[in-house]
Amino acid sequence: MTNLLGLDIGTTGCKAIIFDADGSLLSRAAREYAVDFPHPQWAEQNIENVWQLAQEAIREVITTAAITEITAIGLSVHGEAVTPVDKHGNPLRPTILGMDTRTAAQNEWLRQRFGGEQLFLRTGMPIHTINTLPKLLWIKENEPDIWHSADKFLLVEDFLIRKMTGQTVISQCLASRTQIFNLHTGKWDEEILSVLGIDANRLSTVQASGKVVATLSVELTRSLGLSHPPVVVSGGHDQACGALGVGLTQPGLASVSTGTAEVVEVALPTPVVNQTLYEGNISVYNHVVPGLYLAMTLNHSGGMSLRWFRDTFCELDMQHALESGQDAYNLILQAANPLPTGLYVLPHFSGSGTPTFDTASKGAFLGMTFSTSKADLAKAILEGLTYELRGNLDLLKSAGVQIDSLRAIGGGAKSDLWLQLKADITGTPVLRPRVTEAAAWGAALLAGYGAGVFADLGSAAEQHVVLEQRFDPKTTQLEQYRKSFAIYSQIYPALAPILHQMKS
Repeated sequence: MTNLLGLDIGTTGCKAIIFDADGSLLSRAAREYAVDFPHPQWAEQNIENVWQLAQEAIREVITTAAITEITAIGLSVHGEAVTPVDKHGNPLRPTILGMDTRTAAQNEWLRQRFGGEQLFLRTGMPIHTINTLPKLLWIKENEPDIWHSADKFLLVEDFLIRKMTGQTVISQCLASRTQIFNLHTGKWDEEILSVLGIDANRLSTVQASGKVVATLSVELTRSLGLSHPPVVVSGGHDQACGALGVGLTQPGLASVSTGTAEVVEVALPTPVVNQTLYEGNISVYNHVVPGLYLAMTLNHSGGMSLRWFRDTFCELDMQHALESGQDAYNLILQAANPLPTGLYVLPHFSGSGTPTFDTASKGAFLGMTFSTSKADLAKAILEGLTYELRGNLDLLKSAGVQIDSLRAIGGGAKSDLWLQLKADITGTPVLRPRVTEAAAWGAALLAGYGAGVFADLGSAAEQHVVLEQRFDPKTTQLEQYRKSFAIYSQIYPALAPILHQMKS
């Protein structure tokens, strides 16, 4: 029997899921971990801790499935985060995460040196603090000892692949999200590397997604309780893996992924880098599907906003959920009204995402009264996030991108309330697949493709996608949310001058 392991490494948690070759989920295990904020605007993580917890999840999922053999392992990981390591692969400092916003000065230097539009045309990545390039510049300027002593600078995927196999390999998909990779040549950009002052051999070898890197180390194979070493296959960005897992194998198909961040992905036949996408800060990068590219919108806060609300204000609900086996989010939102709350939440808890990419913006709650309930506040957070989604969809459409429906994946896809809200606010039908763990399934598909289980990646993905539920916009809510969105659209421009004066 063929067992495929999809390892999905997110910013705040990881999942290990075993699928069979038919796409049936055999077992699942997950772990959560912390993001550290040692200074304002910083966001870091102990990646060794992430690796240890990932191993725990893998051991659990193997034990639960009662198996001793896995054919192949594929990786789905969050992007942009960078870790300098020594020659043994040990971190020299905590990982700087994508959501870290400390690099404003480095971005301004890049803008002056290259020009924002030129960098976008070459790399598909708008100038922003999320990118790996300004993070490397920050290390070079502020931690010169680490800069000079580091053997390599790794993202999360190649860090884990090195742990698993001893090889330093990164997928073309993840490499193309660094702002150091040339979309048109398919290689690390030599001029950017020269300006950065770094040799390509201090970065990982770039390999197409879905290719075998090596077999899992013998030591790790034994530690995980496996009888034979599976092959480890190059994976990709978690959003790209999710897009594969939900069947975005043809140009024009679109998905919305709601996890720590909320992301829209649209499959493209070529690396479209036009003026509208540039002005909207939409990134364009290599899909994990050969020959395709992705246009991506980004809301950094996403599901992390609701998790912050849960962890900060809903201790009793979390305790009740633990005792009753229910979902804490469902308990918090169970009294929510299906109509607009009349509240407005600007969900810029980590700055704004596309299209404004304003790292100085902040979260705001408006319209509260003494009658405001906890459920109202929680739903208002969902509304604010979905207003941001609506704005990004409008932008993509204005750039000539046709979006007839959205395939929903990620943790947020489990919520009927949230999916209906997305349909009602955006006016776009939302489809939920049978497997909402699409990123892990996408990684498993890549694993199977690399191991020869699937002859064609696109066909395998399309064959196994089952869109089992459709959420169409409801006429009453659609009209009311249309009016609410018009109000919401005025909030950021009105508050931005005030928020910019506030300290981080």
